[in-house]
Amino acid sequence: MTMSGRLRRRRQSYRGRWEAAQLSPVILTLFIAVLAFSTPRQIAVSRLLPAAPALAAAMWAVLPTLLLGTFCLLIMISLSFFYTDLGTQYTSAAIVAVTLAAAYGSHARLQREEILLQVRLVADAAQKVLLRPLPRHIENVEIESLYLAAQVQARIGGDFYEAAGTPFGVRLLIGDVRGKGLSAVGAASAVISCFREAAYEEPDLRGIVHRLETSIARHSAAFPGPDLPERFATALIAEIPHGGGLVRLLNCGHPPPLLAHHGNIRVLDPTIPSPPLNLSALIGDHYCVDTVPFAPGDQLLLYTDGVSETRDRAGEFFPLPDWMRQQGPGPPRELLDRLHSDLLHFSGGGLDDDIAALSVRCRLT
Repeated sequence: MTMSGRLRRRRQSYRGRWEAAQLSPVILTLFIAVLAFSTPRQIAVSRLLPAAPALAAAMWAVLPTLLLGTFCLLIMISLSFFYTDLGTQYTSAAIVAVTLAAAYGSHARLQREEILLQVRLVADAAQKVLLRPLPRHIENVEIESLYLAAQVQARIGGDFYEAAGTPFGVRLLIGDVRGKGLSAVGAASAVISCFREAAYEEPDLRGIVHRLETSIARHSAAFPGPDLPERFATALIAEIPHGGGLVRLLNCGHPPPLLAHHGNIRVLDPTIPSPPLNLSALIGDHYCVDTVPFAPGDQLLLYTDGVSETRDRAGEFFPLPDWMRQQGPGPPRELLDRLHSDLLHFSGGGLDDDIAALSVRCRLT
């Protein structure tokens, strides 16, 4: 089953459980009413009736909450005809007070949900601009992407990627800004925007990196903050020239990509490490470009450290190279779907960091 199919089934299951939960205030009311009519007066189960509208406020709108409170009040009045010494006036007053408070709570909750919905719409729009959908094919190269936020509410983070078909070939970017929050998102946006222009203009990967370095430095200077001395980004740029046959890699402190060639997995560590973006002033700006064969059928996995540093409950890291060796040949989308599923299973369903990955395959001619 594909990732979209699993997500669809999970949403349907969640929707079914939520619809059943929405009936719980009615079920609670009827349960209390039955007990109140069938148990001795001394137990006074009817005093629990205010709990029903209080529960309704957590999931219902204002009017249904008020109607349920009215129904509970009618039940209490009906009980008074059978039991004359129930303290009806006190319980009725409690029902009225709790219902009014619950209605106000329901109104406040709906307002917060509306604000949250607007914020999520803005976040979705920002994500589409920052991490716009990549083309699935550029020339003879297949490309698929995966992005998972550690916090679902966040929607966007400091991980980024991009792909472009340029006059020099297919160029790919993946990276990770140190830190979280709006400062990381802003730095990632600056890097991506710069790459989208430089990839078409710079004939050499080193020229692209120099421009990315300038871009993130200017962004950091324009938006200073307490994390400014430690604000940097790891990045990996890959270039597959027209006709394929090889891939050029410039790794700026980023986790090394994996190359699958006829079932063999190779970890593409850089020959000479290059500095992360925004740190060249401290450790030098010597950038090294490595060239690796990339034959038809080969598959390249680019990823951020959220993938390789995913931990299980025992604290062990996700064994990405070993996992890659166990995967058979298949389309890039299937590889990322399996990676998504296995990462969630390995971590027990919780992620400590954002995750981004690109799966790239040279199509067979």
